Amino acid sequence: MSTNNQEPAPAKPAPVSFADFLEAVPPNQLREITDVVNVRSAHGSGITYEIATPELSLHCGTETCNGKRFFRYSAGTRTIQANSNAKVFFTYLCANCQKTQKIFALHVFCDGSGARTGSCYKFGEHPNFGPPTPTRLLRLFGNERDLFLKGRRCENQGLGVAAFAYYRRVVENHKNQIFAEIIKVAEKVGAPAEMIAALEAAKAETQFSKALASVKDALPQVLMVNGHNPLALLHSALSAGLHEQSDERCLELAHDVRVVLAELADRMGQALKDEAELNTAVSRLLSARAEKKS
Repeated sequence: MSTNNQEPAPAKPAPVSFADFLEAVPPNQLREITDVVNVRSAHGSGITYEIATPELSLHCGTETCNGKRFFRYSAGTRTIQANSNAKVFFTYLCANCQKTQKIFALHVFCDGSGARTGSCYKFGEHPNFGPPTPTRLLRLFGNERDLFLKGRRCENQGLGVAAFAYYRRVVENHKNQIFAEIIKVAEKVGAPAEMIAALEAAKAETQFSKALASVKDALPQVLMVNGHNPLALLHSALSAGLHEQSDERCLELAHDVRVVLAELADRMGQALKDEAELNTAVSRLLSARAEKKS
C-alpha cells in the first residue's frame, strides 16, 4: 500500500483590486484583478475596454511631502481589446507636489466577459517597490548597508530565504553598534545602573543570540514597541533555524525583522533627538535667567 507524501499545492492567491496590486504586490507577480479594465459601451460599436487607472497611495520622498500621498495616472497607453493582452508602461504623478513619478511596467490581460475582471503581471516599477529604508536604520549598519539593501530587494521579490539570511548576517555583524545606541539612549533617559550594566554585558557577549536573550528585561521604556522588548522579538525571529523554514515563512520572518529594526532605530533616534532638544532648551533658559540676574 503506497502512501502519498506529496505536500498539497499552495493556495492560489485571492483576486485583488488593481489599486492594491499596484501598491502592495511586488514585481514578478501575476494576480487575478477584480477591476483591471473599465467597460465602455459605445453606441453602435458594442462593448469596448480600457485599462483602469485607479488613484494610488504611495510614498513621496520630496521635502514637500516626505510621506504617503495620492498619486494619479499621468501617461501610458490604456487601449486593450476583449480576450487579449497588452504590455504597457504607466506613469503616475504625486498629486501633492506634482514632481515625484512612479512608473509601472505591466502585462495586462482582459478576459472580455463584459465585466471588469482580468489579470496582470508586474514586470517591475521605478522607484523600486516598497517604502524607502529609513536612514536611521541604515546608519546602524555602516559599511554593510549595501548588504541590508540587498536583503530588502530580495524581500521585495519574494525571496524569503535570501532576505532572511541577509538580514540576520548584517544584524549579527553589527550587534555592538546596536547595543551602543541602546546604551546611549539608556544613559540619556537616566536608566538604572543595573540596566546599563546588563546592556554593557550583552554588548560584550560574543554570541548574538545569547546577547539578545540576556536583556529581555533590560531596556528603557521609551524603546518598547507596543509594550514589548524589540530585542526579545528579534531574538525570537532570528533564532529560527533557516533550514527548517519554508521560503514563505522565511519571507514573513524577514519582513518582521525589518519592521521591528526600523521601529527600534526610529525610537532610538527620536529619544536622542528629544533629549538633545530638551538640553538645548534648558541651557537657553538658564542663560536667559543668568542674564536677567546680572
